Amino acid sequence: MGNNQLSAAKKAKNDEFYTRMPDIENELRHYADHFKGKVVLCNCDDPYESNFFKYFALNFNHLGLRKLIATSYCGSPVAGGEYQPSLFDDDMDANTGRHRHAYKAIVTHVEDTTGDGGVDMLDVKNLLGAPGNEVSKLHGDGEYGAGDFRSHECLNLLDEADVVVTNPPFSLFREYVATLMEHDKRFVVIGNQNAIGYKEIFPLLRNNELWLGYGKVKEFIVPSTDHPDRDNVAVGADGKAIAKFGNICWYTNFDIKKRHEGLLLYRRYKGHESDYPKYDNYDAIEVSKVADIPEDYYGMMGVPITFMDKYNPEQFEILGLTCTAETMSAPPQIGEDFIAAYRNAGGTGHLSANMYAVTLFKKGPGKPRIPYDRILIRRKEASNQ
Repeated sequence: MGNNQLSAAKKAKNDEFYTRMPDIENELRHYADHFKGKVVLCNCDDPYESNFFKYFALNFNHLGLRKLIATSYCGSPVAGGEYQPSLFDDDMDANTGRHRHAYKAIVTHVEDTTGDGGVDMLDVKNLLGAPGNEVSKLHGDGEYGAGDFRSHECLNLLDEADVVVTNPPFSLFREYVATLMEHDKRFVVIGNQNAIGYKEIFPLLRNNELWLGYGKVKEFIVPSTDHPDRDNVAVGADGKAIAKFGNICWYTNFDIKKRHEGLLLYRRYKGHESDYPKYDNYDAIEVSKVADIPEDYYGMMGVPITFMDKYNPEQFEILGLTCTAETMSAPPQIGEDFIAAYRNAGGTGHLSANMYAVTLFKKGPGKPRIPYDRILIRRKEASNQ
């Protein structure tokens, strides 16, 4: 195996996080009205193992879907799923336990094939072979492999879809979201909270083209305890390897109710100015916790990126991101004065004077410091809320 293939294999293994059904159910219950009469695409999902596909197949009639499409890059490495159809048993690689090919599944109707009065996993197992539904191989296009969301055949399926719901590869999150935006799709997808700070993602948040969904995803199924993030991996009660995280959230561009709920503010700036020091190199105050945003201050504030989970565009205006020069009209550099004060105080971090960041050392308490990435916001006047 060549170096490029080894690198690709390592990246693929790092991206193998499979979403649990309870997390999917808890989030998607808020979007039920948005799915009615729509074509839903799950384009990073093995139809035989993906819980996204199972969710929409089980709820196909309840949600009133017009069509469900799922595509896989390759067969899922998560063994022992609730159903593993015999249709492609001869396609299994004996060494890896994976299908050797990528597939697409298209579902246009789901019936109670077991006669028990409801749609369950046995019905889902049978539906792929039912008339009107389709399972076929994907082939790739020379530039991208079979099932890659960037391949021509997958982009054609994307154009057919109204809504995209999936857990895309974290390493390709920038490109994945850009593809959805370019094709003007509505979506609900999972991503790392740190993506808020990506220069490709933050402008979408600032311009109200993208926002955070309702919940957090704290656990994923991974192929084995030998996952690259194995320090976070444990074996669950069902014997499956579970990776635990604290910074994974949902992103969507549906106009959900949550984004119109105001953040309750109870702290005051007046009389407590020392709690809100001004940055040395930017005309804004530091607010170290979202809960501490003052209700009587209408100037610029720097807040943690976790603010995006509470952001209401009728209550606040997003102005920029301190670590990304492209998002600010006059990006602050830390400067030689800060470097000198930082070194004199014993600081040993790798810093240069032309780095973009806000600083606290002339007016802030304690040692010279650079707050972690801050979103710059401003409250809108009360009359506009």
